[in-house]
Amino acid sequence: MVHDPLRTPGGDEGQSPEGGGERIAKALARAGVASRREVERLIAEGRVAINGRTLATPAVRIDAGDILTVDGEVVSEAEPVRLFRYHKPSGLVTSHKDPQGRPTVFQALPPGLPRLISVGRLDLATEGLLLLTNDGGLARSLELPSTGLVRRYRARAFGRITQDRLDALKSGVTVEGVRYGPIEAVIDKARDGASGANLWISVTLSEGKNREVRKVLESVGLKVNRLIRLAYGPFALSTLPPGEIEEVGPRVIRELFSDLIPPEDLPKGDKPKWSRRAPVSEKRREGAGEAIVSAEGPETRGRPAYKAGWARPKPKPPGGRPPPKPGTPKPESRQPESRKPESRKPGSRKPDAERAGKTDISRPATAAKVRPVKSSGSPPAGGRPPGPRGPNRSPPPAGRPGAPRKGPPKGGGRGPRG
Repeated sequence: MVHDPLRTPGGDEGQSPEGGGERIAKALARAGVASRREVERLIAEGRVAINGRTLATPAVRIDAGDILTVDGEVVSEAEPVRLFRYHKPSGLVTSHKDPQGRPTVFQALPPGLPRLISVGRLDLATEGLLLLTNDGGLARSLELPSTGLVRRYRARAFGRITQDRLDALKSGVTVEGVRYGPIEAVIDKARDGASGANLWISVTLSEGKNREVRKVLESVGLKVNRLIRLAYGPFALSTLPPGEIEEVGPRVIRELFSDLIPPEDLPKGDKPKWSRRAPVSEKRREGAGEAIVSAEGPETRGRPAYKAGWARPKPKPPGGRPPPKPGTPKPESRQPESRKPESRKPGSRKPDAERAGKTDISRPATAAKVRPVKSSGSPPAGGRPPGPRGPNRSPPPAGRPGAPRKGPPKGGGRGPRG
């Protein structure tokens, strides 16, 4: 038997029993087709059908197994509940469509997300945390004051006020005939000026009425010029950058809102389905495609490609050392590491000054024994005068036995032994 929600016993045609399943508008909204008001408009235009029969009224409930179609296309089943944190920047309207044509929050969202609705609203100039979900029932539950979710704001205001006057807001206040609940306001920072003071105030409340923070602070003589929502219930803005969105994990949703979500709509798993990737501009993609220079040939496979303008590394020779530049002197050959330097006894090596024929001033000079030499007459023309060793004599021919040794004598400066 095929379920026909338009045929109800004892009722008018087109009406289903009130104790049946889910309303058609809610089901299509949960499936991400459109909002409930938009679904009612689609039904009025005859674009929605159940099991092949076109609906004429939104007062219809559906059960499991019913086939829903919109414009002839089958609507898939509703996905589990999903929740997102969004850092709303200033200048965006919290709405899907704005009659004045101003930019909206949902137009600024990145692609790949399901159809979302906001949990509460932030006005045009307010920035900060905004919760988004795909489930209207959860959004409504989180907005109610009876749920007890605390909202925390940080406001910058102009004016002068004392902490005692702000403490009076804890008992509630009535502004222009509207009663607002308890509000906790604490002055964080104050800077006095010639015409007034700029204040930073932390505001905590559990209601979400329209422009509540601004109206309440204006009632005590403060003009709010900046307002940031820092937290909504257990969710905080933290370090989420402006304009960015982040999905809340399924396990967190199950732990926090299992009493607000039907069991069949609870998400499964532990990891979020959506994650924001690093945005890459089209200009950067085109520039990267034009600038990358790929090497040709099978021998260059696996090597990195270099962009135009980068310094390419010089090819290395097979030996591992780069070829010497023209005009560079040949480096001296190094002593092999396996050959050990010749060991010398301590004191056997003389200072450089002594080896060069100079006196080492760091050590006391030692008188050398000099054997007297008979004078051979006047020195030749151009020669040096005779010294302690006698006149300078020309060295004997090479190879002659007994030829004197050049340089200072060995043996610590002493002369030949007699």
